[in-house]
Amino acid sequence: MVIYRLFEEPVFPDPEDAEPDGLLAVGGDLSVTRLLTAYANGIFPWYSPDSPILWWSTDPRLVLFPEDLHVPGSLRRVLNQRRFDFTMDKDFRGVINGCARTPRPGQDGTWIVDEMVEAYSLLHDMGFAHSVEAWLDGKLVGGVYGVSLGRVFFGESMFYAVPDASKAAFVMLVRQLCRWGFRLIDCQQTTEHLLRFGAVELQRPDFIDRVRRSIDEDEPREGRWRFDWQRE
Repeated sequence: MVIYRLFEEPVFPDPEDAEPDGLLAVGGDLSVTRLLTAYANGIFPWYSPDSPILWWSTDPRLVLFPEDLHVPGSLRRVLNQRRFDFTMDKDFRGVINGCARTPRPGQDGTWIVDEMVEAYSLLHDMGFAHSVEAWLDGKLVGGVYGVSLGRVFFGESMFYAVPDASKAAFVMLVRQLCRWGFRLIDCQQTTEHLLRFGAVELQRPDFIDRVRRSIDEDEPREGRWRFDWQRE
C-alpha cells in the first residue's frame, strides 16, 4: 500500500493512485490554495481529531444532477406546509458548527475539527463555500454547507435539530442550483439517503473530467449567495 505524503507545495498525486477505499495522501495543510486545488481534482479532506490530515478521492463517486432531484412524498408534504424559513449564506458558522456537533452513526466524535471550521469559514468569507439554513420560529434548526467551483457544488455536511430540517434545506439548495445552471453536486459517499434523492454513481475519471470542464468553461457564481426570491 502506497500513501503519498504531502509537503508545503499545494500539489497532489494523481487521484487514480488512491487506495481502493479512496485514501490518496496524508499531511499538508488546509490552506485556501490547497483546498481549492484538491476540489478541482476530485479530492477532499476527511480525518479525525487524533490523526493527520487525510485526503480522499473515492471511486465510484456519488453525484446528484440537480435536474434529476427526486423529492420523496413525505418530504414534499413538509415543504408544502412551509414549516421552515430558508436562507443562503446567512449563518455559515452556525451551520458548520451544527454539523460538527451532530453525532454520526458509527463515529466516535466529529471529523469537522476546529481547523476545518476555520478553514471552511475562510473559504466562505472568500466566496467559495456556501450554506443553506433552515429556520423555525427564528431559530437555526438545520442546514447544509459545501464548496462551489465553476458550476459544481461539493457537498460537505448537513445537520438538523428538528426532523426533516436538513433534508428540506438540501432540497432548497438543489432547486436553486438547478435554476442557476449547475452541472452536478458532489455527494462524496454513497448512502441510501442520497440515493433516494436521485443521486447516482460516476466512475472517478468521468467525475473528475466533469469537474475540470466546469471549472474551465463555466463562469463561477461569486460572492454571497441568495435565493432568487430573497432581497438584500
